[in-house]
Amino acid sequence: MNRRHLLAAATLLPFSARAAEWPERPLRLIIPFAAGTSTDIMGRIAAGHLSRGLGQPVVADNRTGAGGTVGALAAAQAAPDGYTLFFGTSGTQATNPAMMQGLAYDPERDFAPISSFAKTAVILAVRPQLGVRDLAGFIALAKQRVVSIGTAGTGTTGHLTQAQLDLATGIRTTHVPYRDAGRGIADLLNGTLDAFVYHPLGLAEFIRAGSLKPLALTGERRHFLFPDLPTMAEAGAPGVVVEGWWALFAPARTPAPIIARLNALTVAALRDETTMAELRRQGLEVMGGTPAELAATQHAELTKQRALVKAANITPE
Repeated sequence: MNRRHLLAAATLLPFSARAAEWPERPLRLIIPFAAGTSTDIMGRIAAGHLSRGLGQPVVADNRTGAGGTVGALAAAQAAPDGYTLFFGTSGTQATNPAMMQGLAYDPERDFAPISSFAKTAVILAVRPQLGVRDLAGFIALAKQRVVSIGTAGTGTTGHLTQAQLDLATGIRTTHVPYRDAGRGIADLLNGTLDAFVYHPLGLAEFIRAGSLKPLALTGERRHFLFPDLPTMAEAGAPGVVVEGWWALFAPARTPAPIIARLNALTVAALRDETTMAELRRQGLEVMGGTPAELAATQHAELTKQRALVKAANITPE
């Protein structure tokens, strides 16, 4: 058999046969946000574990822009051969598809779930000078006058929290989006804002110093950094549950044996004590789980956020 016939025969091999030889060269992990962000830090942790488990380099490829959609589209359009992976977020896989019209990728059609990675709730905090002691007091104040809530941008977990809180309690707060969360926190501290919603680690030093007062957390359960802080449901706003999450995906139609191996390696990484300790240092909760569980999480979040975006009339900036 000549070389041409051999090449033709190789292209006819079933995916399972080709997957058995995988990986034979380096992989790339598309990270849709810039170096140094939480998404980048976690993506590189995942890449390191996968590289050791696969015996091949897993190279981080930061494809930034348009709220993560540039990287997501690059991953969705990549060949489903196991050599391109994607470190997706609740933003790229649920919020952006719910909020942006004409998005060039479909989060369920164009991606193969591998494993959830980590998640975090966010905290609603106020300056002590506002004079409210708890969430009930904040809601009462918002019914008396216009109250401003700052967030790290449109479509973020903070923005979704502000929108859900308004819908759940009947108040109408003013959303103030910031591209730089540090500037938003500074405005909260100097009295320009009444409240700010951000992740626990980003607010921790101000809360511990007494500069900011946390009112409630948006998780289903209390956060390990602030075990005494009630959830929104416990504080009087049932149904206000907003969690940002990160997960590993591949392009749709990536062979099932490859997905299974990547899942096993990712779950093992999340059980590693060093990985768990690093994620906790970032204020994050470890997730993990099967591809089917990640698919269910994504579908539920997409459905929920589409309903919220419609009810709150949220539009991209």
